[in-house]
Amino acid sequence: MTVVDLEKDVPQDAPRPAPQDASATGPATDAVAVAELPDVPRRIGGFTRSGVLSLLGAAASGLCVTVLLFGELAPFSGALGFFITAYLSFLGIYAVLTGLEEDAQAVRDRVMTVVLWTAGGLMFCALAMVVGFTAWRGREALPHGNFFTQDMQAAGPLDPLSHGGIAHAMLGTLIMIAIALTITVPLGLACAVYLNQIPGRFSRFVRTIVEAMTALPSIVAGLMVYAVWILGLGMQKSGLAAGFAISVMMLPIVIRAADVVLRLVPGNLTEASEALGAPRWRTVWHVVLPTARSGLATAVILGTARGIGETSPVLLTAGFTAALNADPTSGPMVSLPLAVFNFVKSPEPTMIARGFGSAAVLMALVLILFAIARVIGGRGPGHQSKRQARRAARASRRDTDRFGQLHTPGLDLFEPTAPANPGETSAPLGDAENPGESSAPLGGAGLHQSAAPPRSATSHDAPAPENGEPAPEPAPTDGEQPLSSTGDEH
Repeated sequence: MTVVDLEKDVPQDAPRPAPQDASATGPATDAVAVAELPDVPRRIGGFTRSGVLSLLGAAASGLCVTVLLFGELAPFSGALGFFITAYLSFLGIYAVLTGLEEDAQAVRDRVMTVVLWTAGGLMFCALAMVVGFTAWRGREALPHGNFFTQDMQAAGPLDPLSHGGIAHAMLGTLIMIAIALTITVPLGLACAVYLNQIPGRFSRFVRTIVEAMTALPSIVAGLMVYAVWILGLGMQKSGLAAGFAISVMMLPIVIRAADVVLRLVPGNLTEASEALGAPRWRTVWHVVLPTARSGLATAVILGTARGIGETSPVLLTAGFTAALNADPTSGPMVSLPLAVFNFVKSPEPTMIARGFGSAAVLMALVLILFAIARVIGGRGPGHQSKRQARRAARASRRDTDRFGQLHTPGLDLFEPTAPANPGETSAPLGDAENPGESSAPLGGAGLHQSAAPPRSATSHDAPAPENGEPAPEPAPTDGEQPLSSTGDEH
């Protein structure tokens, strides 16, 4: 017996016809009614009127509940406890008000959105307070021009702000960070590429060492360079030694951040490059690194921000000086963090103002380096500027023209060309099939005629044979003898 499934070819999402009896009710009728309702997507972003009213009402209610708890109902006190209680009351009341109109998933989404916005706002407020407080305390020293052009060799703690400056510390910081970047960027990116492209036991061991060095105290790096470079090799304290110590601190940060960025490069890009025959180094240089360029710039910035603020390695390896020293190989050199430390620990108000002014200059220097790295790194993959889009379009047009020229059919060197005069014939180079045979000269006028093609060769214009029939002979042209039909045939 054969069983035929009548609904096998019917799609699963096809609408079912309604029952003929309109008075009949049951589960099938309810299912059809539910299926006919349109799907309306839930709005998960933006502001709505009810959402704003719920937010404001929950904030007011949470504040009132906290005031009652701290003032009338419970013996609570303290500003920190007041704000924590008010915030928790606000979240609870906001969840209840949102649950009156939305489902449980929407309530969780709204509450977590408020928590994340709160965390972001706190972080922004903390950053604004640090930057604003530093700039406000250094407002007395920043307006003076000598603060950026002079050193502290001829100025003392009791001198006014119109004497002395931090030029020696600014130059020392730039020299040290330049030395550290020169060492860190090539080594860090090369190590990250190795960890990403060559997996194995040794790469896992290197990754473990890098992660352990991330938590290395800065004083340990300074002591290591001091013991090897100064005590072991007998070198003097200098900016070069401080650059070595800073590079030791920056290297694990750059390697780890660059390794994470290189892991995000899509694998199909590298597979496509290797499928086209490119070697591994060319794939890395032309595909992997350009794709991750923006993230690699961020990795370098993270390492720079870690190294530019170090104080103890610079104190151990470069010493301290109040004079300007532009030679990183000899003599002590000072950096901005070390200058801030020495200025702020003084009890004089002018020295404290110089310290906060130096801290503001240090933050501005980090911001400038970050902007330069952003420009060099460019935008992420798929986010091109107008200039980059035009450059990519020009490169695509050049590639298209080049591919078109490579695939354009050229003239056949062995194909006879049309004679200049109707009474003359062309002189080809020879037979393409039999290179050893040459054209035979004709008598009379000294004209040449090409050797007869093989009997088995057919003309490109002749129709293909059908049903096993021989192909028709091509029509003879001027100056050529027709092939004999009695000749040998394959």
